[in-house]
Amino acid sequence: MDFKDQILQFASRVEKLCTQIQTEEATKNALIMPFIQLLGYDVFNPFEVNPEFVADIGIKKGEKVDYAIMNDGKPILLIECKHYTQDLNPHNSQLFRYFHTSEAKFGLLTNGIQFKFYTDLASPNKMDEKPFFEFKITDIKDNEIIELRKFHKSYFDVDNITNTASELKYLNQIKQALNQEFADPTDEFVKYFTKKVYPGAVTQKVLEQFKLITKRACSIYINDILNERFKSALEIDTNKEESLTPVIDSQKTDISDGNNIETTEDEIVGCLIIKSILSEKIDPKRVDLRDAQSYCAILLDDNNRKPICRLYFTEKKKTIAIINNNKEFVKTEITDLNELYQLKKQFFDALDLYL
Repeated sequence: MDFKDQILQFASRVEKLCTQIQTEEATKNALIMPFIQLLGYDVFNPFEVNPEFVADIGIKKGEKVDYAIMNDGKPILLIECKHYTQDLNPHNSQLFRYFHTSEAKFGLLTNGIQFKFYTDLASPNKMDEKPFFEFKITDIKDNEIIELRKFHKSYFDVDNITNTASELKYLNQIKQALNQEFADPTDEFVKYFTKKVYPGAVTQKVLEQFKLITKRACSIYINDILNERFKSALEIDTNKEESLTPVIDSQKTDISDGNNIETTEDEIVGCLIIKSILSEKIDPKRVDLRDAQSYCAILLDDNNRKPICRLYFTEKKKTIAIINNNKEFVKTEITDLNELYQLKKQFFDALDLYL
C-alpha cells in the first residue's frame, strides 16, 4: 500500500474514531500518533519522536511541546496538539513561543482533524503567523497528499520543503481570497472588472449594480468550466462506448424498477455544480448522483440514507428539494442552474447532517 492509500485509509477511519474521543490525550493516541506513524516515524522511539519535548522559554523552565520529530538528536518538527473539537486559531501563539526557542525549522499545530504547518518565511527563527500548508484529513486532496509526503521520514529534506513553502503559502492564500471574492465580491474586486467593461464613471450606485453582475459572472464562468469538463468526459466515455447514466440498484432506491430512466444533461450539470459547491467542505468524489423515475437524487457516499437533495427537472420546470435539519425536503423552484450557487448555505446545512 503506497503513501496515498495509507493516508486515505486513515482519513476514512477518523470520523468513526472521533465518537469515542473525550480528551486531548485520547486525541493524541487515536489520531495524532497514528498520523505520525504514517509519516514513517517510530512513535515509541524517543530518538525519532520525543514526547513532552522540553522547550524552555526565557526564565520559564520546563515548558513542553507535545511531540518533537528528531533527527541526529535535534528537533526538526515541533507538534502541538489540541482536542479534536477545538478551534486551532487561538492556539498558534503557544507553538510560536516553542518554535522561537528551538532549532526546529517547522511547526505543526493540529487537533487530529485539521493540520497547520508553519515555518519562518517572513523572519528567520521567528514562526510566521499564518501556516504555509494546511489541510483537513477528512477532506484531503490529492495535491495536499503530495505536499504532505515531503514530511515523510524517507523524503524529509529541509531545503526542499523550504524552497516550496513560500509558493505554497501564497498559492493557498490566493485560492482562499478568490473563493471569498467569488462568494461575496469586495468593492475593489468589482471595481477592477467594472472599469474594464463600463465606459462611464464608477459611482457607488454603479458599483452596487455591478456587484451582483460580477458575482453572477463568476458563477457562470465556473459553470462553463464544469460544462467543458463534462463534455470532455462525455466524449471520452462515448469513445469507450460506456454509458454516463448511473446504474440503478433497485435495492438502494425507493423506485421498484429502473425502466425508462434517463439522466438528462441538466441533471448531470446540476450535480456537477453541487459537487463544486460542496468541494469547499468535502472531497467532491463523495457526492454521487443516483437517478430514479420521478427525481434525480444527490447523495453523500452513494448512500441512500444520506440524501443531500433531489432534482425534479423537466423541460418546463426545475425544482430542487434540499433536506433540512428536520430531515424534511424543502423545495425551491429555479429558472437557471446558476441559481444553485445561491443555495450554498442550504447545501452546507444538509451536508452537516452527516459530518
